Amino acid sequence: METHPIGRLAKKCFNVDLPLQVCDSELGYYIGTVHPADGPYSRESNEYFPSREAAEQALDTGQWSQLDFDL
Repeated sequence: METHPIGRLAKKCFNVDLPLQVCDSELGYYIGTVHPADGPYSRESNEYFPSREAAEQALDTGQWSQLDFDL
């Protein structure tokens, strides 16, 4: 299993180091983080992807944009 960088928003907002991974929602697949105890934690990608495979490819190749906002 490939190790991915940590989620910037998870770190910025909650001060936790969680690895990026593919997550899903009613809107599609996205790159985010999941806390082992709390479940889905942060959406990190600006994009939603139509399939898990497309999101995994984007994560693996870096072809996605970071969602950001000011606190």
